[in-house]
Amino acid sequence: MSDSPGNNDTPDPLDSFDEIVSEETDRDPDLAVIEAGSRTLRTQGGPPEADVPARPEDPEVDRALREVETELATRWGETKLDPSVTRIAALMDVLGDPQRTYPSIHITGTNGKTSTARMIEALLGAFELRTGRYTSPHVQSVTERISLDGAPISAERFIETYEDIKPYIGMVDTAQEYRLSFFEVLTGMAYAAFADAPIDVAVVEVGMGGSWDATNVIDGDVAVVMPISLDHTDRLGETPEQIATEKAGIIKPDSTVIMAQQPVDAAQVLLKKAVEENATVAREGMEFGVVDRQVAVGGQLLTLRGLGGEYPEVYLPLHGAHQAHNAAVALAAVEAFFGVGAERAEPLDIDTVRKAFAAVSSPGRLETVRRSPTVVLDAAHNPAGAEATAEAVRESFDFSRLIGVVGASADKNVRGLLEAFEPLFAEVVITQNSSHRAMDADELAAIAVEVFGEERVQVEPRLPEALEAAITLAEEEGEFAGGGVLVTGSVITVGEARLLLRKG
Repeated sequence: MSDSPGNNDTPDPLDSFDEIVSEETDRDPDLAVIEAGSRTLRTQGGPPEADVPARPEDPEVDRALREVETELATRWGETKLDPSVTRIAALMDVLGDPQRTYPSIHITGTNGKTSTARMIEALLGAFELRTGRYTSPHVQSVTERISLDGAPISAERFIETYEDIKPYIGMVDTAQEYRLSFFEVLTGMAYAAFADAPIDVAVVEVGMGGSWDATNVIDGDVAVVMPISLDHTDRLGETPEQIATEKAGIIKPDSTVIMAQQPVDAAQVLLKKAVEENATVAREGMEFGVVDRQVAVGGQLLTLRGLGGEYPEVYLPLHGAHQAHNAAVALAAVEAFFGVGAERAEPLDIDTVRKAFAAVSSPGRLETVRRSPTVVLDAAHNPAGAEATAEAVRESFDFSRLIGVVGASADKNVRGLLEAFEPLFAEVVITQNSSHRAMDADELAAIAVEVFGEERVQVEPRLPEALEAAITLAEEEGEFAGGGVLVTGSVITVGEARLLLRKG
C-alpha cells in the first residue's frame, strides 16, 4: 500500500498489532482494543467523523476508562443471555426508576435500528428537544452507546456515571442469582445519565428481541418496529412470526406503534399485540412512506409522506433505498411523538425536517473512509442486511471492480450473507476480527469457496493484511479505473477497519 512505511530501518507497525491486541485478551469482545489498529496501518483515508470518539488524550482519564472497561468485561457478554428483566428492574428500583422521568421512543426490529435512532435523534434535536440516545453495539468506543444532545458522552462523564451507580450495582449483584450483565449495566448507566442530564426524550434501541431485553423497563410512548427478518434464531425463534412475537414486547398500553414494512406473518403478530394493548398503529406503505427518491451526490433526495402530509425535497446524506425507508419510519415516529395525525393535523415544519435529515450521519453504514481506491465500510451482518447493502452499492457507487473484505461472527448465517454479496464482488478476501465471537478465517473461507469458487477467494486471517490485499487487488484496475473495496460482515470488523484506515 502506497502510504505504508517503506524504510527497512523503521519498525513495521503491523508487527505490533498482535502485541497490542494480546495485551487485551481478557477484555469482553465488545470492548476489544480495536483502537490498536490506529497505530498500525496508514492510508489515504480521512479521519473518522467526530461523533465516533477515540481514546481519551488525557492519560489519567484513559486509565480510568480502561478500569471501567475491565470491570465491565468481567460480566456476562452480550452473547450470553438470561431471558429476564428481573435484574435490570431491580437496578432501576434501587436507582429510583430514572427511566420513568422522561418520555421515550423505543426501537426494535432486525435491521436499521441504529440508523433510524440517529435520524429520530436528529429530528428531535432540530425541534430543540434535549435528547438521550442509547444504541448498540458500538463501532469504536463503548462511550458511543450513550449519547446526549446528539453526541457520545465524554469519557469523563461515562466514568462518573459508572462510579455513581456502582454501589447500587453491587447491591443488585448480591441479591440476584446472577450478576448484572455487561449490557444490563450499560443500560442502567444510560437511563441514569439521561435522568441526570436531564433530557426531554430518550431514543432507545433494543439490544436483542424485545420482551426480555434489558431496555424494556421503559414504557415507550412510541414503539418503532423496523423490518423483521431471520437473525438470532437460536434465541428469538426460527420464523418471522416467532421473532415478531418477542419483538412485539416493546408495545405498551396506549402507545403508538410505527411499523416498517413487514412479512405478512410478522405484521399479523404485531397488529394483534397492538390491539391487545390499545395501541394506535401507523404502517409504512399505508399511513406513511417514501413517495419518491432520487440518487444525489453523497446521498439521495427524498419526498416522504408522513402522518401529517408530504415532505418534499428532503436531502439524506446516506446511501440506499433501505435508508430512505428508515427515514420515513423516523419521520413518522417523531410525528407520532409530537401528536401529528392524532392530536394535530398539520405536518412538522418542513425546513426544520430538511435541516435535520441533511445533518444525519451513521458511521459504519456505507461509509467511505478512503479514496483511490475507494474503501467503503458497512456493518451488514445477516442476509437481509447484506442484500440491502449490495443493492445500495449498485445504485450509488460506480465500481468497475469491487473487492470484498469479509469477517463475520460465528453465530451468524454467513452463507446467506456471502450469497447476497456474490454477484457484487469480483473477489473476496476472507479475514477475522479480534473478537472471540469471530468465525475462524479458514472456516469462513471454506464456505466462501463453495459460494464464490476457489479462484475468487483469498484468505488473510489478520485484518491489516486483508485490507492490504484487497486494496492491492482493487488497484490492479488502475488509479482511475473505478476499483473499490467493501469491508463488511460484522460491526466489530467495520470498527477495526475504520481505525486501521484512518490517517495517523
